[in-house]
Amino acid sequence: MNGTTDRAALFERSVSFPDFEARDRYQRLIGLEFQKDRLAKTLGLLVNESALSRWADRFHKEADQVLDVVLRRPPLVVLAGDVGSGKTELAETIGDTVARQEDVDVQLLPLSLSTRGQGRVGEMTQLISSAFEYVVEEGRRLKSESGGARGGIILLVDEADALAQSRENSQMHHEDKAGVNAFIRGIDRVATGRLPVAVVMCTNRLGALDPAIKRRCAEILTFSRPDENQRFNALKGPLAELGFNDGDIQKLVKITGPCEGRDFGYTFSDLTQRLIPSIILDAYPNSAVSPSRALEVARLTIPTSPFRDE
Repeated sequence: MNGTTDRAALFERSVSFPDFEARDRYQRLIGLEFQKDRLAKTLGLLVNESALSRWADRFHKEADQVLDVVLRRPPLVVLAGDVGSGKTELAETIGDTVARQEDVDVQLLPLSLSTRGQGRVGEMTQLISSAFEYVVEEGRRLKSESGGARGGIILLVDEADALAQSRENSQMHHEDKAGVNAFIRGIDRVATGRLPVAVVMCTNRLGALDPAIKRRCAEILTFSRPDENQRFNALKGPLAELGFNDGDIQKLVKITGPCEGRDFGYTFSDLTQRLIPSIILDAYPNSAVSPSRALEVARLTIPTSPFRDE
């Protein structure tokens, strides 16, 4: 695991934080304040556990046992919820916040889809083991004897249910079960070493994850479709620039929620990646955007259907 070719085969890319583009993307995530705060704190303690000791010295002296309980939590966080709810976007950008709050460099390594292998016996297990071998070696290099770290690593596993399905599934292939076992061993290696490494998994199907993986979660953060207040906040910034008043935006908020004929509303990505661009393109290049026409565009835009976890 020394060459860039090996790393390129295991990870889709490498992103170093702080990063201004990631900061801008993170700030555009509206309505996820709890998830953003909790994830930043959890990952921050993995990178810089001495910060918790300083907090305890200030507020709770001689609280060694409870500090040990917190710091020995497994280095795994699962982000679970509906499609388009901001899970992956948060996972891909949170490293910037962690890097700035802890004043260290953080590296994001998204696990490559090729890690799932081509179906050859033993391939997926070897690829997962190699990915964890890489992050463990890097984590040891970054670890400081003082409890802090010279940097941190976030191993991102998107569509985690496809990689870590429950081994209780009677139709699961033995190679897939071996891959899950390798994944669990990797998490345990990071935890035992108390390395500045965090594993963040994103899934639409929390129920499909292996129970042993869920038991190792320090946090399971859930994501849902935006409510009326969140939809208003997501729309207000960009549409106010086009001359929309609060009443105009409230009408769009109503249309983009559950309504007659469907029991689900727009996702965050439906609002920001589909509806707002559609409103602009409808007017471009010959006319200005109008609130009345924007309502018509919204009525014609079909939101993403929910993922049904049967």
